[in-house]
Amino acid sequence: VEGVETQITGENLTQEYLWATPNTMVEVDHIVAYLSQFFTLMPGDIITTGTPPGVGMGMKPQRFLKPGDTMRIGIDGLGEQFQTVRRDK
Repeated sequence: VEGVETQITGENLTQEYLWATPNTMVEVDHIVAYLSQFFTLMPGDIITTGTPPGVGMGMKPQRFLKPGDTMRIGIDGLGEQFQTVRRDK
């Protein structure tokens, strides 16, 4: 993994270092400062902030996750996580 990497069913969808681009609506230091008012952040905590342009609705043609798709997300120095999409019962 280099920086942040996202794969959907083996296809690399990583575009760039998301937190260092003009796509970021709120700077990371502001997010951390705001959240720190309410609870203590610990090493390894992950803050999910939403999605940048280029997600399923913004693709042409539009593309969405479907049952059976696999997701792999990795971050340098932190590790990887894997999920498989399934239909809600």
